[in-house]
Amino acid sequence: MKKAWVIQGGWDGHEPHLTSARFAASLRGMGYEATIHDSLDCLGDLQALQALDLVVFCWTMGEIKREYTENLSKAVGGGVGLAGCHGGLCDAFRQDTHWQFMTGGQWVSHPGGDGVKYTVHIHQGSSPIVEGLEDFEVVSEHYYLHIDPAIEVLASTRFPIVPYYHVSNKPVDMPVAWTKFWGNGRVFYCSLGHHDDVFDKSPTAMRLMERGMAWAGAGKAYAAEQGLTTAQFESTAKMY
Repeated sequence: MKKAWVIQGGWDGHEPHLTSARFAASLRGMGYEATIHDSLDCLGDLQALQALDLVVFCWTMGEIKREYTENLSKAVGGGVGLAGCHGGLCDAFRQDTHWQFMTGGQWVSHPGGDGVKYTVHIHQGSSPIVEGLEDFEVVSEHYYLHIDPAIEVLASTRFPIVPYYHVSNKPVDMPVAWTKFWGNGRVFYCSLGHHDDVFDKSPTAMRLMERGMAWAGAGKAYAAEQGLTTAQFESTAKMY
């Protein structure tokens, strides 16, 4: 049986206990043994991390020990998947640039606050994750992120919608969902999920999460089947 950890905590405003329970239940429905952790200390056990297929983060802001980031980076590099949504992945540990490098982006603003109505545009043909999905509307925070140019964008939204200082620039398409690779590991992110109920109000958002988690969690088995190792990723560069 595949194994997944769902790690919850940080700022309570993002309802980490609700999203974690939702994602864990979904993973169990997909045949995973899913364990929810309330502390980052589980990241201190590198061997336990490397035995997983997937880690899902629901932890906004806060701080993380350097050792914990190093361990997760090694585990994901070896094939363990990493997934998350909204601030639970890409607004975790704002001071940790290596975390941002691994996840593919960092939240910087949500002009208009909560309650902004906008459209999520599916990038047809970008990935099997979005096959058959259609554009949909969301009423929530409209996430503006600084992103890694290496990400593969699966869905996006148009800025600006509400006035703020950024409106002096040309309109831009901001990624909502993306994938990227970290060594042999697969990373999936979706910017939706300010409150847990967005996944009920916009069911396509939940389908995105489920498919994204499944895709990320399949990377370890694929790496093993292909005989992939981490040797080609070794570097003398320091993490910090």
